Amino acid sequence: MAKINANYEAVYILDPSLSEEAIASLIAKFKGVVEANGTVSEVDEWGKRRLAYPINDLMEGYYVLMTFNAAAAIPAELDRVFRITDGVMRSMIVCKDEQ
Repeated sequence: MAKINANYEAVYILDPSLSEEAIASLIAKFKGVVEANGTVSEVDEWGKRRLAYPINDLMEGYYVLMTFNAAAAIPAELDRVFRITDGVMRSMIVCKDEQ
């Protein structure tokens, strides 16, 4: 029998030049995408950190880790939203249940 829901982690890096309000609204937007059909366990804001290599000529990024439980279609939709949103430098979604 296929899994209905699974546990996921999403790490995304936002442009550090965004204002605090813009960062908060983006975090709320991504949280809302998941909460439409899943549950968010935790949103951990790591803050500004130095990047391992430059991305778009920037050496810093604002890191956010979000853990959530959702159906298999939700990570694909969240990834689509990450890709089309201005201010998102990089993102990665991992299923924690797969070992």
